[in-house]
Amino acid sequence: MARKFFVGGNWKCNGTTEEVKKIVTTLNEAEVPSEDVVEVVVSPPFVFLNFVKSLLRSDFHVAAQNCWVRKGGAFTGEISAEMLVNLSIPWVIIGHSERRALLKESNEFVGDKVAYALSQGLKVIACIGETLEERESGSTMAVVAAQTKAIADKVTNWDNVVLAYEPVWAIGTGKVATPAQAQDVHRELRKWLSENVSGAIAESTRIIYGGSVNGANCKELAAQPDVDGFLVGGASLKPEFVDIIKSATLSCFFPLGNLASCFIGLDLMGNCFSARIIESPSNTGL
Repeated sequence: MARKFFVGGNWKCNGTTEEVKKIVTTLNEAEVPSEDVVEVVVSPPFVFLNFVKSLLRSDFHVAAQNCWVRKGGAFTGEISAEMLVNLSIPWVIIGHSERRALLKESNEFVGDKVAYALSQGLKVIACIGETLEERESGSTMAVVAAQTKAIADKVTNWDNVVLAYEPVWAIGTGKVATPAQAQDVHRELRKWLSENVSGAIAESTRIIYGGSVNGANCKELAAQPDVDGFLVGGASLKPEFVDIIKSATLSCFFPLGNLASCFIGLDLMGNCFSARIIESPSNTGL
């Protein structure tokens, strides 16, 4: 089975009722690839979750931006996984770098949150990523591997996990990892999953990219064989989010079993412009 392209829109702490209506109207009127090609999830602030869910087209879904690490109770200001389930919100973002940095969420705490959300039936977009200092020191893979390990230590079933690689230095800065930089990290993450979790999970888990993704750079990024979609910040509040969703047609990835996979590049008309066989991580010398 191919890894279906995934496009998430993280609205962060933005929006008024009228602004939200305008964004949803744009999405509802957009002509985009079908659900068979791309899974689209938008993540408004908690106060707008039900409002967006009630207005949004049925082929798009809604995510919360965070949830608490255990069952609700005397935790002022927190949102429990059970509350999200009660509202029929299917997805939640966990471990975003802004929460790691500003609210001091540790790798272990994020791992616990991912595990608890999954245990309550939520699907999770789990965020990882390095700072500029860590990248410049050559520590990128050590950092993201440690972040991923903290999740893998608590999670046994990865069916409802999307891993979002978001280099901190590229979030909201206008800087973006080059397609080659993104592909290198995604490939190494898939290799890590193969060696430390399982080859099957490495092959099936979607690893998406986030960090100043926009309508201008999404096509090149989408064409990378290990980039399975995007988690979009500022651009998800703008009409260009539709262009980012459409970039899903540029990438189709088909696992061929234990030995290899086929990556097929398609143009916007669905015509193949490239195809190549890629060895599975467990069979490469990377």
